[in-house]
Amino acid sequence: MRYLIKLAYDGSEFHGWQIQPNAISVQESIESCLSKIFSEKINVVGCGRTDTGVHASDFYAHFDGVEVKYDSHQLVYKLNKMLPNSISIKALYPVHEDFHARFSATSRKYHYHISKHKNPFKVNQVWFYNNSQQLDISKMKEAGAMLLDHDDFTSFAKLHTDAKTNICDVMEFNITETTDEIVLDIKANRFLRNMVRAVVGTIVEVGTGKLSIEDFKEIIRLKDRKAAAFSAPASGLFLSEIEYPVELLKALTV
Repeated sequence: MRYLIKLAYDGSEFHGWQIQPNAISVQESIESCLSKIFSEKINVVGCGRTDTGVHASDFYAHFDGVEVKYDSHQLVYKLNKMLPNSISIKALYPVHEDFHARFSATSRKYHYHISKHKNPFKVNQVWFYNNSQQLDISKMKEAGAMLLDHDDFTSFAKLHTDAKTNICDVMEFNITETTDEIVLDIKANRFLRNMVRAVVGTIVEVGTGKLSIEDFKEIIRLKDRKAAAFSAPASGLFLSEIEYPVELLKALTV
């Protein structure tokens, strides 16, 4: 039987989702708790990777090979009791054996939060940008819209990764502004390592006037990470939505 876990986490205290040799990760924390509950080694497969300090308000993982002796409510309760407060298990579902948390996903969406004001209660969940009042949001939107017209994002990809291709289908890009925050949303079928943070950092440079709209277009065309700007801090980034084919989920109400 295969089970799907729906969860959220604050990544501030973790070295990303994926298990690391000498650092604590979200994956390791969940696997450890499940292994204790079932008295056997449980391997958990996540819907993707998040880097050190990156958060997830919507994340999915699956595990196999055990007979769940508790109902889903009990298991969710046990996991939440054992896990640190920075990880929240929302639900657990039995799913079709062909379902894969990572490879079955059809799209992913990220939110990036830029704070206009220093807020001691959200220091690890936003990028406090002191000059945010000077950002030209209309130019940032114009630059971001160009992402939908291209598919090779080598200029925003972390170098020397195991990615076989830098081709992505960006489906949506949007920026919303409130009195306190600027939030950038980007949705695609897949993302490259560090891609969203590199995009955000470069679009902010457009907003400041350091880069023009034509500069941004040329950066995409060059397919060179050195051409793009800095990567925005991890603290403002949230994996916010994962979509799957309905027929694969076959989820039971929890």
